[in-house]
Amino acid sequence: MSGPLRLVPDEAGPEWAEQTVQLRTLPRKRRRPVLPAQRTEPDEQLDLSPDPLDELADRLADVCADAVHPYEIAAYLESDGLSDEQAALLYGRPDAFTVAEELFQKVERRYPGPSSEFANPWRADPWRCVVRGLVFALPGLGYLLGANLFAATRMRFGLPSGMLALSVSTLVSWSWNQALAHRSYAWLGRGRRRAAGICLAVGAPVGALTAAIAGYVVGGPLGSLGFAAGQSGYLAAATVLLVLGREKFLLVALAPSAIGAGVVLAVDVPQLARTVVLLASLGLALGLATREIIRCLRSEQDATVLRLPLRHEIPHLLFGLAVGTLTLIAGLGATVHQAVRTGAADGAATSPTGPAMIALTLSLGLAEWLLFRYRAMAVAALRTSHTAAEFVRRTGGVLLGCLFIYLTTVAALDAAATVLWPGAPALGVRELGALLLLGGSLWLALLLNAFGLSWSTALICLAAAGAECAGLLTGVDPTLLQLIGCGAAAVVLTAIAGPVLGRTTKHR
Repeated sequence: MSGPLRLVPDEAGPEWAEQTVQLRTLPRKRRRPVLPAQRTEPDEQLDLSPDPLDELADRLADVCADAVHPYEIAAYLESDGLSDEQAALLYGRPDAFTVAEELFQKVERRYPGPSSEFANPWRADPWRCVVRGLVFALPGLGYLLGANLFAATRMRFGLPSGMLALSVSTLVSWSWNQALAHRSYAWLGRGRRRAAGICLAVGAPVGALTAAIAGYVVGGPLGSLGFAAGQSGYLAAATVLLVLGREKFLLVALAPSAIGAGVVLAVDVPQLARTVVLLASLGLALGLATREIIRCLRSEQDATVLRLPLRHEIPHLLFGLAVGTLTLIAGLGATVHQAVRTGAADGAATSPTGPAMIALTLSLGLAEWLLFRYRAMAVAALRTSHTAAEFVRRTGGVLLGCLFIYLTTVAALDAAATVLWPGAPALGVRELGALLLLGGSLWLALLLNAFGLSWSTALICLAAAGAECAGLLTGVDPTLLQLIGCGAAAVVLTAIAGPVLGRTTKHR
């Protein structure tokens, strides 16, 4: 495409080659008519510019200023029909590439900024993230309604009988639903809504049943086992509604429990009434989830067959297990440590971890919004950065800024929850540091998960959880365990996040 149009010698006549040689310096233009009596200077005899390329540079100023290489200008010139012969005839250059190189040198670089019309795919609705943060935190009010179902007179590891079964059931639900949500999102991302509905219709009941059986195997009072089974069913229904984007429906389902918990804090309510309120919330969640699954199943079936290997969900299952373990150690570690260290049935009388857990759950909505915000700002940095080093600096600054905002919010929420929690002691410096390290580790792990590093984050968090469990059962201070375990996890995750997220290919 870059060669002259006339390749055969003397194809245009015997004078063509001679004219080409004569006109390699300046393009031929129409001569001005000269009167016989008028004297003209030699420079005025032809209507010529000092360099014919200057006019072309002015005309293509935007194209040349935006170009990152002369080849980009050459491609534009060739697409516009400029051949090597025309470059010689009109601009006195041997070929279009020479014209492009000189245009690239003549015009100063002026790369465009981000366009206002650019649609960033990572824009998130902040109000939706607020709603999701509420639906993550409001289920905790159900424990106020079901507290009497656990036998406080019989203790295991410093916990009321039945609480251990509830903890095991919770871990199973968290790990299973994490893998189920990822698989369902994978189907939805491929436009297979019916396949996602089938996945949720099969996976959610199986996960709830598995978690309920795990709690029953551990054992406890009948009321506590029923509470664990109900919680497993609710978590399965909540996973369905959250995956399908029905957070507001989940708020409706949680309304009875929220109202009932407020009444319980004001007056004493019989356990039968509390159970009815819990069953009402559970029934609403299950009914709304079933309706959404039926809607998905009524979607059109795709003609092509697509299979997703189940092995891809293993790291997400392990990640859910690790995150659940780290969270439970942060919430119940002081109680278990007291029982293990003293050998007594009773745990710690007071613990500052209640407000800390409330702060952590309330911050999950902000954590999700910051994940979207980071990706949006990284895409903007990708469009405005001129060099790879500049992109690394910008994305690193965005990462540190998002992490700082999240941890500051967690600390503020913990301070507010401590003031509102009756008789709750304030977190010390060590306890606050452990909480912030836990929150930072989880946020970094979620961010790296979003970029496809599922195995790395799962193994790092699982190693931290395993080390903390082993240390807790041997009588080590749980706060020290969290400082070491979550601190090490945060350092490793940060070391991975820096180089990985600095690659431009990760943000395309």
